[in-house]
Amino acid sequence: MSEPLLRARGITKHYGAVRALAGVDFEIRPGELVGLVGDNGAGKSTFVKSLAGAVQPTSGTFEIDGKPVRLGTPQQARDAGIETVYQDLGLCDNLTVAENIYLGREPTRGWGPWRRVDRRRMGTEVREVLSTLSINMPEPGAQVTALSGGQRQAVALSRCKLWRRRLVLLDEPTAALGVQESARVVDTIRELSAAGAAIVLISHDIPMVMELTDRIVVLRKGTKAADVATEDVGEHDVVASITGAAARKEIA
Repeated sequence: MSEPLLRARGITKHYGAVRALAGVDFEIRPGELVGLVGDNGAGKSTFVKSLAGAVQPTSGTFEIDGKPVRLGTPQQARDAGIETVYQDLGLCDNLTVAENIYLGREPTRGWGPWRRVDRRRMGTEVREVLSTLSINMPEPGAQVTALSGGQRQAVALSRCKLWRRRLVLLDEPTAALGVQESARVVDTIRELSAAGAAIVLISHDIPMVMELTDRIVVLRKGTKAADVATEDVGEHDVVASITGAAARKEIA
């Protein structure tokens, strides 16, 4: 097996007297698709935000390619090749598809006082990326506010593909989507994985997690309750680990 792309060791987070995470170890390899599951309050969001640089752990360390790295801010996480797609997607409704995908990273042309955003290049590159996705998308100049839920999700995922992120964190990517759009988003996730991106999929949709992932990590009350190859367990085993009930098969 390849060496881990990212390794987290002993990640702990306290909010005053509240313990959100307690010594969580985690690793993911290039091209691996890992499901991160757990009940509400299990620590999933806190852990993902720590990987994304949005939350600073109380203790613990991160490594990328075997080297210590600081994920102190979202920009540091992006510089390390990590992109996060939160459930609310973080899109700006007043901007176009291309402007959302390039947000804060717009290419320019010219120099000095004549420097301008290169919108032609933005449109060309965004059109190329969108053409590789399973979801039917409008032109790069379309307003995001007019898009369907699945199309908005595709815009967020396009950021990962355009910027060639090595690790993608997906928070409930099919939440509030219809059956058809959910299927297309799932296809897009598969395409990202096939292109070599490591993906952490956070979801309450256990059947989807079972279908997509190579491995499942279960968090319960801030600790890692299970870390197992998906092919070795069934849905009932995963649910039992999430709830703390006696599992039909030992997976912890």
